[in-house]
Amino acid sequence: MVESQAVVEALPDSRLIVWSPEEGMRLYSLGFYGKPLGIAKPKEEFDAPLVLDPIEGVYLLEKGLIRVYSGEEKRDVSLVELESIARQTLHDFEHKYRVYRDLRERGFAVTPGIKYGCDFAVYEHGPGVDHAPFIVQVRVSGDHISAPQIVEAGRLATTVRKMFIIAVVEEEKVQYLGFKWWRP
Repeated sequence: MVESQAVVEALPDSRLIVWSPEEGMRLYSLGFYGKPLGIAKPKEEFDAPLVLDPIEGVYLLEKGLIRVYSGEEKRDVSLVELESIARQTLHDFEHKYRVYRDLRERGFAVTPGIKYGCDFAVYEHGPGVDHAPFIVQVRVSGDHISAPQIVEAGRLATTVRKMFIIAVVEEEKVQYLGFKWWRP
């Protein structure tokens, strides 16, 4: 095992847990990965296990920052196996992962956006440091989105003071369409 890798347990329900608070804190400090158990937005060090979303786990395993094991026998989980788990638990995993990875590579902190009714909440600095200025919905090139869906997303984004962005996944790239709302 590489010394800088955090050890992560894959639970049967697809959650990934870093049981060591020290390893969890180190991972969290690398880019706001995961959520400390029972702490919404930690503003300082924490002494709790870290829960990772499957999409975060795939990204961190791909980057070589974690080692994932499963079961009492502590069998290593490969990247291919973890991607398979993520596919089973996350609708349209491949496209969402491409957007997640693209945003991370651009230097943003990315968290699940379920509380905003979208795929991701995107921070310039990180949760607890600033508010997420963007909420992102992932679409595939050629997908249909209706005017009422755009209005609904825009109303929600305005209510929570965020810019609504549609991430369009194409064959070779991801493009972003931002919507700004104003009153006449």
